[in-house]
Amino acid sequence: MESLLPISFLNDFIFCPKSIYYHQIYGNFAKSNYQQTSQIAGLAAHAPIDNKTYSTHLNILQNYEVYSATYNLVGKIDLFDIQKGLLSERKKEIKVIYDGYIFQLYAQYLCLTDMGYAVHKLVLYDLSHNKTYPIPLPHQDLQMFNKFKNLLKDMQSFQIEDPHFTQNPAKCNRCIYNNLCDYYSNEP
Repeated sequence: MESLLPISFLNDFIFCPKSIYYHQIYGNFAKSNYQQTSQIAGLAAHAPIDNKTYSTHLNILQNYEVYSATYNLVGKIDLFDIQKGLLSERKKEIKVIYDGYIFQLYAQYLCLTDMGYAVHKLVLYDLSHNKTYPIPLPHQDLQMFNKFKNLLKDMQSFQIEDPHFTQNPAKCNRCIYNNLCDYYSNEP
């Protein structure tokens, strides 16, 4: 039986599969011990969603737990307007639309549709610039959707001791877990 994949792990896995493992090591520590300024700012900006105080309208689901038996996914959505069928993923600031952002929306979409909701639109929302970026539904971009499904397969089969794993020094230098990683060296 395949294990459930947390939606929040999708972007992390793309950044570095080992970061998920290291995140679990820090699991019981206070976040202030390892989070960086940008992550703290992102959490603060996300607080109205996490606290479910963004909206009082009953047709707006916020910080809602979702699940897909079809794709073995579990997690939470940011905002879903039931009447409009609009699913929104909010980010503190969007400089680049990374695949991981799109894959988070795909996972949320698939969970909601598995749960019987009608989702018609996907958007990324940049809080800093008050800007929305429409994202095609998975069936409207089959190349990206296949990439997403391959990511799920890779995540299900990844082994922490994978001999074929290669680090990305540019990512390692920005990783909050690099002090734990046996691949990281900050020597030139």
